[in-house]
Amino acid sequence: MRRTLYLDCFAGISGDMFLGALLDCGLDFEFLKSELAKLGVPGYELNLTRVDRSGISAAKFDVHLLETPSEAESIPHTHPHEHTHTHVHGEAEHSHQRALSDIKRLLAASGLSATVKARATHIFQRLGEAEAKIHNLPLEAVHFHEVGALDSIVDIVGVCIGLEALQIERVIASPLHVGSGTFKCAHGTYPVPGPAATELLQGVPIYSKDIEGELVTPTGAALVAALAESFAALPLLKIERTGYGAGTREYPKFPNVLRAIIGELLSDAHNTPNAITVIEANLDDLSPQVLGHLLEQALAAGALDLFYTPVQMKKNRPGVLLTLLCQPADRARMCELIFRETTTLGVRYRDEQREILQREFVTVATPYGSIRIKLAKAPDGRVLNAAPEYEDCRAAAAAQLVALRDVQTAALRAYAERG
Repeated sequence: MRRTLYLDCFAGISGDMFLGALLDCGLDFEFLKSELAKLGVPGYELNLTRVDRSGISAAKFDVHLLETPSEAESIPHTHPHEHTHTHVHGEAEHSHQRALSDIKRLLAASGLSATVKARATHIFQRLGEAEAKIHNLPLEAVHFHEVGALDSIVDIVGVCIGLEALQIERVIASPLHVGSGTFKCAHGTYPVPGPAATELLQGVPIYSKDIEGELVTPTGAALVAALAESFAALPLLKIERTGYGAGTREYPKFPNVLRAIIGELLSDAHNTPNAITVIEANLDDLSPQVLGHLLEQALAAGALDLFYTPVQMKKNRPGVLLTLLCQPADRARMCELIFRETTTLGVRYRDEQREILQREFVTVATPYGSIRIKLAKAPDGRVLNAAPEYEDCRAAAAAQLVALRDVQTAALRAYAERG
């Protein structure tokens, strides 16, 4: 079975929280420092401490930049995000800022493993593409705000080092709690989630509750969007170890931590039939707007899928058949959601078995940027289907002003040329 990391993002996610959680799961701190030294970048120290967040003991990872007093006076020390490092940064004028090309050269010249280099480069590529779209700039003109800072480079590369060291083969994440309200940065007052995080989380289920503040940083959004194979409620998992990575801010009666669970997925797609619950309801008196809202709410709450089928109901009324797929343990919660959001007086449900092909992502380089290819594999490892990830292709097509099908064709050609 593939070793799986489940990220429970009930308090959002940031780079330092992710790395803190991996350290709490057993990543050796001294090994991390020795691997990060292969970047060949001086001027920082790493700290690891234990803190309490609403009764939960968690690992707090910090990057401290070493600077002279004159440099410290010239650098703005406010950061627009709730999850910050001890030394945090402002906008584009920051002296530690780097362009995407600088970061790629830094990674390529390092002594890090090929896997770490490839993962980190892909994450920074996605960040660059998001920034380019937001600011309407060519990719080569992008100079990162948060993510160009040295501490965020350490976070991203450190997470990639940790995943390899802990032999993580699959990452699954919960829907992301993004927080609420607004935050201030050099460009003005922005809503939560911020523009960069929103762009990076295209296709990812998110939700907002009563915690005011920005819980998902751009670095955290890039990491989870690039690394997670899927987003769902906690699957059937044989737990090996659990770790908690702390965010900087403390909230009353709310643990500001990222929980990481490592173990074996018992319903592994290429090994075991996956038991699911199918819930159905017939609806003939509901606004299509409510149906769209319910779909978003259900997926954010952990439904595996939800779809609508046109049906002809009694009294010749046109209606829709609601079909929701979920984990058996989530049945009662999903039924409650359907009752709350629709006018139905009852639902039907049944347990079924399904066979799922193993899924894996590989990244290919195209003239339009890096594109992920989703592979569907048979139990014996044969690739049965390869499809470019739609969101990657859509973003590349928009950024390069080309047709979507051109990007998809280029991605498949690049994958075929890999041999």
